[in-house]
Amino acid sequence: MSMRAFSAVFAAIALFQMPASIAAGIANSADAIEQPTAVHPSLSLADAVESALRNHPEIRQARAATAGAEASADVNRAPLLPKVVASANYQRATSNYQTRPGALPSSLNQSDTNSFSTSNYFNFALSAGLRLWDFGQSWNLWQAAKASATAAGDNEDDTELRVILTARTAYFAARAAKAMLHVAWETLANQQRHLAQIEGFVDMGTRPAIDLAQARTLTANARVQMITAENGYATAKARLNQAMGVEASGDYEVEDQAFPIVTDEDESKDILFAQALARRPDLNAVAATTRAREIELNAVKSGYWPTLDVSTGLTDGGSEIGNLAWNWQAAANLSWPLFEGGMTRAQSAQATAALETARAIADASRQSVLLQVEQARLAVRAAKAASTAAGEVVINAREQLRLAEGRYETGVGNVLELGDAQLSVTNAAAQQVQADYELATARAELLAALGRR
Repeated sequence: MSMRAFSAVFAAIALFQMPASIAAGIANSADAIEQPTAVHPSLSLADAVESALRNHPEIRQARAATAGAEASADVNRAPLLPKVVASANYQRATSNYQTRPGALPSSLNQSDTNSFSTSNYFNFALSAGLRLWDFGQSWNLWQAAKASATAAGDNEDDTELRVILTARTAYFAARAAKAMLHVAWETLANQQRHLAQIEGFVDMGTRPAIDLAQARTLTANARVQMITAENGYATAKARLNQAMGVEASGDYEVEDQAFPIVTDEDESKDILFAQALARRPDLNAVAATTRAREIELNAVKSGYWPTLDVSTGLTDGGSEIGNLAWNWQAAANLSWPLFEGGMTRAQSAQATAALETARAIADASRQSVLLQVEQARLAVRAAKAASTAAGEVVINAREQLRLAEGRYETGVGNVLELGDAQLSVTNAAAQQVQADYELATARAELLAALGRR
């Protein structure tokens, strides 16, 4: 039942079958308490999720990580493409001839004159090079980087799912805090009606003064509870702001929305687990990371084999800019690292260990997803049952309060019985709020466990 219904019931109970003078006193007392109204803009669940996706820093960080991984893949693609370099060089230096002993006949080893005279030298060059073959090392490194970029994209999707879950959980926590505030208001309003009623009975001499003291104590406690509830609602909205990634005040009211039923929420564990395996982005990220480690191992093993590079270049140089001489050259280079101190073997062992780690993480992630799906499925089932039971508790507690008020009015009951009945209604309403919150969060967690938004 809604909070408005609770309010109407409390008002009807308090004024039921009373003398006119007492009823008037209760009405005047109730005027001092006004139910909080939504004077601020309202915030829906969709608004909260949209804000989180737009503003949350974790999502911006994940997007930056994806962009960095994609750029890294482009870096690893570079060795597969030709390299073209253009250069220009100007030099002014002395031209004194120098020789090393044994380089020329002894008659030419000595220079007769040395001078500080300088001359120009210009050199322009254009060169191109390409690695023709390295037994797939460069190609594998590029493919591994692409797989890592795919994993980063999947991690970004997973981050969005987690941020959405956090925003939904915070939203329904704020909604529950708002509902508790209404429960506190209704309790206070009802206690004030009881207080006015008891004041009338005491003035008429039909009830002892201790009843009035008890009623005043209960009313004061209700005021404390309302202050606590107000603070709880404000705190919950502050946490919701953080979940939405915004730095703003809490000048808004969360809407009284229920989380919609999750499709297939009553299906078996195996069906839901199969859906999670097909949709969970974190599992896709782990699989992509495992592929990257496999390809990296192949790239490392390619280091045992030779590489073949070709290059060509054109130069134009001389001492006068208008009288330069050009030259062209082409070259091929075959390089085979026969022994590098066991580096390739060590790198291969390192890559093998990284691959085994990735495979173990994949198995652990799969088991974790199975546990998350099962926990969420059971939580939804339990929360649905608890919500139904809590509704019955509220109905019975309200009936108990109605009977206690009737007994008190006729002089059969006492103020302690009335207070206990009111406490039962308050506790039942709080239990209903908690059950609704747990059902909403359980459904949100089930969506996240299934990889759905």
